[in-house]
Amino acid sequence: MDSKILLQVLGSYFALSLLSFAAYAIDKSAAPKGTWRISENNLHVLDFLGGWPGGFIAQRLLRHKTSKASFQRIYWVTVVLHCALVGWLLSPYGSDVLRTLG
Repeated sequence: MDSKILLQVLGSYFALSLLSFAAYAIDKSAAPKGTWRISENNLHVLDFLGGWPGGFIAQRLLRHKTSKASFQRIYWVTVVLHCALVGWLLSPYGSDVLRTLG
């Protein structure tokens, strides 16, 4: 893989992970106050798009959403789907699609 593309991919993961971590932190601080919360769907979308490492770290450090089984199930499905999509994009089939698009 071209080093420029690799840096862009790593930068995207880093930025999305920071955004996901921040979203979990905001949601965690709003929970006891009863103020506006970030929806679980939005957290899952951020995780699916590539922010799942930041979501994972936030869950562990902030102890947020770790005991809610339904959230955890969907979280891990988004991680698996994200990794499967990335794996497919790196395969010859996915690479052909990416070359066609750009």
